Amino acid sequence: MSVEAQELACQQGHIGLLTLNSPGNLNALSESMIEQAQGILDRWAGDERICLVVVQGAGDRAFCAGGDIRELYDAINDSADFEKPARVFAREYRLDYSLHRFPKPVVGIAQGVVMGGGLGLFSGCRYRLVTPDVTLAMPEIAIGLFPDVGASWFLNRLPGRLGLFMGLTGARLNVSDALRVGLADMAILPEDRERLLDRLASERWTGQTAADDNRLFRLLNQLQTPDYRALPPSQLEEHEQCIARLSAGDELPEIVDQLLSAEIDSEWWNTCMNTLRTGCPVSAWLVWAQLKKAQQMSLRDIFRMELAMVSECIRRPDLREGIRALAIDKDRQPKWSYGRIEEVPDDVVAAHFLPEWDDASDPMGLS
Repeated sequence: MSVEAQELACQQGHIGLLTLNSPGNLNALSESMIEQAQGILDRWAGDERICLVVVQGAGDRAFCAGGDIRELYDAINDSADFEKPARVFAREYRLDYSLHRFPKPVVGIAQGVVMGGGLGLFSGCRYRLVTPDVTLAMPEIAIGLFPDVGASWFLNRLPGRLGLFMGLTGARLNVSDALRVGLADMAILPEDRERLLDRLASERWTGQTAADDNRLFRLLNQLQTPDYRALPPSQLEEHEQCIARLSAGDELPEIVDQLLSAEIDSEWWNTCMNTLRTGCPVSAWLVWAQLKKAQQMSLRDIFRMELAMVSECIRRPDLREGIRALAIDKDRQPKWSYGRIEEVPDDVVAAHFLPEWDDASDPMGLS
């Protein structure tokens, strides 16, 4: 199995340990992994013995690098089952929603790469622990998609239009950045992961959600954490004022021009700008629109909106072309359907926000 489920007996109660176990491809989520994880979580949600859940990734290189884009590319090109890619996304969204709404405390422990769908999973965990080598990003603009899996929810909660900046540039955040803006709650050393599981197993868990959550909160706050002075310096601390100033405004083309023309000499900044410069113009508009529309939405409606956006992306040529250029032919020269963001028609963007599903028509079965 590419998802492992262990039930750890504690002094009282049990812990469910869910491990994404495909380290060879950075624990990228295949359809079978999504189905396995969903089945495990559904079972644990109704199992009175399971008092809390821990989600982690196997190996030391990644928690989860996102969806398996090679599998997605094959699915988009498979005319025999043209509904498959939409089905896979619907299942992934249901999995993420299950984590956000899980009836028991969930601890996510992330190391290495946490990108795209991996950040969607991680953000659904109530307690989010990271090791010092972590890298977080939503780089979908590079493949003709948009920050999905609930990103309209968690990017909108970042300060100073940082969410917009992350979506437009695929900016990679280190551990200090993640802690600074609240995408992670605390850092632990890699060698303390097993020690934490042992500590959790030594406790008495009652199955009373509020009491167990309170006990877990206190326990996590007693953990020894790395000296923040030993962590890599925060890129956001250096650049956040410029990001806020350059990302201000009511017109996307103007903001993009301000970002690209800024005279900032930094390798991190230059990498961000290169992604923005070469990213998909339609995707840039989707980032802009999704964050504006989601401001007053519930989590459930955000998930429905994003899944409708995904359905349109699957039908259009940019997603296929973006994956081809990045992961199939690897020429990194995608030929987008529009060359510049000023060329993208309003109706092309608007088509991504239909249909508007309700409880009866929602393909994820959210309620």
